Amino acid sequence: MLVSLHVKNLALMEEAEMEFGNGLNILSGETGAGKSIIIGSINLALGEKVPKEMLREQSEYALVELVFRVENEEQIRQLKELDVYPENNEIIMSRKITASRSVGKINSETVSALCMRKVASLLIDIHGQHEHQSLLHKKKHLEILDEYAADKLKNKKDILKKCYQEYQQILEEQKQALQDGEGRERELSFLEYEIQEIQEAELLPGEDEELELSYRKMANSRRIMEVAGTAYEMTGGDDSATEQIGRALRELQSVTEYDPQLGELSGQLEEIDALLNDFNRELSGYMSDGEFDEETFYEVEKRLDLVNHLKEKFGGSIESVLRAKEEKELRREHLRDYEEYLSQLQERLNQSEKSLQEISLDVSKIRQRSAKKLVKQVQEGLVDLNFLDVDFTMEFKNTEKYTANGTDEAEFLISTNPGEPLKPLGRVASGGELSRIMLAIKTILAESDQIETLIFDEIDAGISGRTAQMVAEKMNLIGRNHQVICITHLPQIAAMADYHFLISKNVVGKATFSNIILLEEQESITELARMLGGVKITDTVLESAREMKELAVSVKNKN
Repeated sequence: MLVSLHVKNLALMEEAEMEFGNGLNILSGETGAGKSIIIGSINLALGEKVPKEMLREQSEYALVELVFRVENEEQIRQLKELDVYPENNEIIMSRKITASRSVGKINSETVSALCMRKVASLLIDIHGQHEHQSLLHKKKHLEILDEYAADKLKNKKDILKKCYQEYQQILEEQKQALQDGEGRERELSFLEYEIQEIQEAELLPGEDEELELSYRKMANSRRIMEVAGTAYEMTGGDDSATEQIGRALRELQSVTEYDPQLGELSGQLEEIDALLNDFNRELSGYMSDGEFDEETFYEVEKRLDLVNHLKEKFGGSIESVLRAKEEKELRREHLRDYEEYLSQLQERLNQSEKSLQEISLDVSKIRQRSAKKLVKQVQEGLVDLNFLDVDFTMEFKNTEKYTANGTDEAEFLISTNPGEPLKPLGRVASGGELSRIMLAIKTILAESDQIETLIFDEIDAGISGRTAQMVAEKMNLIGRNHQVICITHLPQIAAMADYHFLISKNVVGKATFSNIILLEEQESITELARMLGGVKITDTVLESAREMKELAVSVKNKN
């Protein structure tokens, strides 16, 4: 569950702290007081995009921090799969926002926004202010059903996705093959030319490096011989290092009998003399063998040009040239055996389609069985929400083509009055009705998953009176098994609160601030009176608020 929210420098909030409890947490306040900032700040901490206007004027940064308590073993297991490990059964998610960037953290470790959204999907479900409008789109209906049947569908849908990808790949290959048939002879001729071009080159791995080395050596042979000649003169010619060392050695040897230490030094110099003589012989041999050969240089240059041409044409390395040859030979065989190739492709496509059809049928059967249970539960939930004569079902049709989601096209149908035919939601349901339908669906989905915290942002749009009371009772029931955080304008819903927060707006000097306080029982009754009576709170309105609170308490005690 969500334990606390800390907000700093966000829109109208200079700094605020909220500690939530179990059950139904209600947020109320006048229009424009900053209630939407609370939902906005939670969304930011959960990895959503950051609107620039959310940063408070003249503030260097904004900060949002959420603390969750996680005790459910399945949730902990799923979090660990994302490399997120609760510390003392807590997850702390924060987002620091500046004018140029934002940084998200989980338990003090910097993570991506995508990671934050994945973690958030395990911990909290937010029903936005206009989310019920998504029920107008048929695609959303199938998503709801699949979420409801997730345990039964997950493995099957993974197989379905894999089969669909394979089917599409073969279909594309077949399409390309049919197009290729038109220019087959022309392509065959060109492939033969390129394969022959590579074959005749008889390339060897690493050959290009050896050629580069030989070319550089030959291209710089004159400079090499000049430097080698100079080195030889300095070490082996007249008055050279060899001659000087030889003279020095003879001098030392003439006096070694007088001092044994000079004998050791003479031995060292003798080794140097031997090494230098060996060096001179090898350098002389190198110079004898290193005469520039114009014909050899021409052959190396020509070979290097050919190798570089093929590398440039077929991928940048000898290995890529050889791979290109193999690919072109395979392509040539396909084109030579074109009819056989097409026949094999069709056979593969038929087999792939058969597998796709089978798994699509399996998925469809699971969906249709689950849909019967789902619509029954939704219909019962709608009766609880003052749809007294409602008829609710789900209609299935087949898509024209295979999709990654199978062959199902599903749509919720509803009739809200006796004798009226079932029609798509968008054609018969008002905004307030859609809101209640979504509430019923959310209630059912919440019962079937592990998410403990549900947030409803103004679920009460377009409802009042008896319907509002029934929505309030439904919210209370959800709050028995889940933590519910709800922004509302309706006193009937606010009266059911286990924890009632008031969000107010104050002007200090020329600055506007939003404040949040947890209301005591009498303060909650006063806020209910404001919601009932508006600006002027009379004794009668106050008494009505007290009665409403007492009624709510009695309803809660029955549950």
